[in-house]
Amino acid sequence: MTKSPPIAGFDVAPFTHDGFTTPVYWGGAGPAVVVIHEIPGITPAVADFARRVVAEGFTVAMPSLLGTPGKPLTAAYAARQMVMSCVRREFAVLAARRSSPITEHLRALCREAHARCGGPGVGVIGMCLTGNFALSLMADEVVMAPVLSQPSLPLAITKKRRAALHLSDDELAAVKRRTAEGCRLLAMRFTHDKLVPPERFETLRRELGDGVETLEIDSGPNNPWGIPRYAHSVVTHDLVDEAGHPTREALDRVLALFRERLLD
Repeated sequence: MTKSPPIAGFDVAPFTHDGFTTPVYWGGAGPAVVVIHEIPGITPAVADFARRVVAEGFTVAMPSLLGTPGKPLTAAYAARQMVMSCVRREFAVLAARRSSPITEHLRALCREAHARCGGPGVGVIGMCLTGNFALSLMADEVVMAPVLSQPSLPLAITKKRRAALHLSDDELAAVKRRTAEGCRLLAMRFTHDKLVPPERFETLRRELGDGVETLEIDSGPNNPWGIPRYAHSVVTHDLVDEAGHPTREALDRVLALFRERLLD
């Protein structure tokens, strides 16, 4: 593995499970939250979000799965990394009824983070390409505070995939059991985000009922906040960090969920 670029506020160390190694950025103290970045990688905005989580009293474990940590977002950079995710065997971007193989690696990281940090369990947030990963990881008892931010898999190229959860039947059964036991999850999207169709959230509500809390932020024409139709990244690149703005309220709800499940 090549040397990983530094990110202010974090130490980086390799994490290996079943022969597969990723660099993981660790920072903070307290119960663990695993922050799984979006396309194209750990951008400055993703790192800023992770620092917000640290400031709330948590340890952040942030694996680097794609891209160059710290590199700013550009359209060309995002497109290259999206292509990479489509050809790498660790991802299964079209799978409707199974999760990506890399979720096994991330599940092991969650267990490692819990063993290091203690507490009642770990929080997890997935974003975009990794958004549904938090749902798959929730099948493990150690995950106590799962957040799906703009969950974009499977790619919504057919009607079936628009409504799919990128989750196996066994994993879905485990998630239903967890929610019945009181482990609620949070899912967020912009209403006009073509990568995260409304049918996917309808499936979440139908399958999980009161076990899922959904936040759908108006990005339609003439919305009162001027949010563009192409808005996608709820707590990172499209965050407007102003009191009362719906993206700031979404960020505050994510942090509150982590506190409720891991600190209170």
